[in-house]
Amino acid sequence: MSSNGYIGVDIGTSSIKMVELAKRGSKLELVTYGYSENAREGVMDGWTKNVDYVVKVMDKVYKSMEASSDKAVATLPSFSVFSSIINLRNIDKNDKKGLAAAVEWEAKKFIPLPLEEMILDSKVIGSRDGGKDGLMVFLTCSPKKLVKKYVDIFRKTLVTLVSLETETFSLIRSLLGDDKSTVMIVEVGATNTDICIVKDGIPMVSRSLDLGGKTITKSIANILNIGMFRAEQFKRDLGFSVSQDESDVIPKTISNSINPIIDEIRYLLNLFQSKNSDKVEKVVLAGGSVLLPNFAGYLKEKLNMTVVVGDPWARISYPPELKPILMEIGPSFAVAIGSAMREID
Repeated sequence: MSSNGYIGVDIGTSSIKMVELAKRGSKLELVTYGYSENAREGVMDGWTKNVDYVVKVMDKVYKSMEASSDKAVATLPSFSVFSSIINLRNIDKNDKKGLAAAVEWEAKKFIPLPLEEMILDSKVIGSRDGGKDGLMVFLTCSPKKLVKKYVDIFRKTLVTLVSLETETFSLIRSLLGDDKSTVMIVEVGATNTDICIVKDGIPMVSRSLDLGGKTITKSIANILNIGMFRAEQFKRDLGFSVSQDESDVIPKTISNSINPIIDEIRYLLNLFQSKNSDKVEKVVLAGGSVLLPNFAGYLKEKLNMTVVVGDPWARISYPPELKPILMEIGPSFAVAIGSAMREID
């Protein structure tokens, strides 16, 4: 199959999303996209144990897309990857062996698993006093078992895995582009919420919570004693109310469900700003759950700062008639879009 395009693949806990992008001249263009939502209940949450099912769903989505390329870039979930910025003293960045040894030594201090079970990747992102006072290195560590699962999946699919990266970098690429300002990205998925503060395109602080859209749905189902399907509909229809009426049971339940997210956002903002002179300028939202009515407005009111829903299509050309649907699905496709950009951006 001949094409200069790449397919970004996001294997989530309740859906699989795929986007093909290609470069036409100086512009990135949308070629096609596809997704499978509401994958078999319980299977996608533990998809690493159901590789054959994931392969089946991926191939079905890929065929439905009628893609021009079979080259894929996939993402590792942020909650499964350890990352940190470390400071190394008395190390010359041109001394590759010395740098690698120093990185490995520092990694042992914060990685809770044996290093022989991890894949380490590091990048020098800055220095102090021209390097005399140490190097700043961004370090990521991925479990070998998880990486092997991805490799095994793609060996069985119709697409060829070209590269893997952490979801966080895909989000930065699709939502921020070349914007070097200090921004917080909050991605609210089905079962997890990932929060990171990005400065100069580098994730400085990050956290993952075991809380997402399904948490809200389950809370509504329990409060009203109804099924998950009906609770999901209530959630999407009503969203976050600005009303203070205590009788608004569903909006109040939704708001209470995300209080831990708001608390974590505040904690990270305070932590970052206590150690840095820079101020976080805004919060950028991603993930399917942020499209609930008034989600951004509710966070803006609670945090007293600018909150926007990110637009991962902002630097991509597409047919004007697709704009309504693309705007609707954009936040949930931010990871897939960013990963497709990796090899062609």
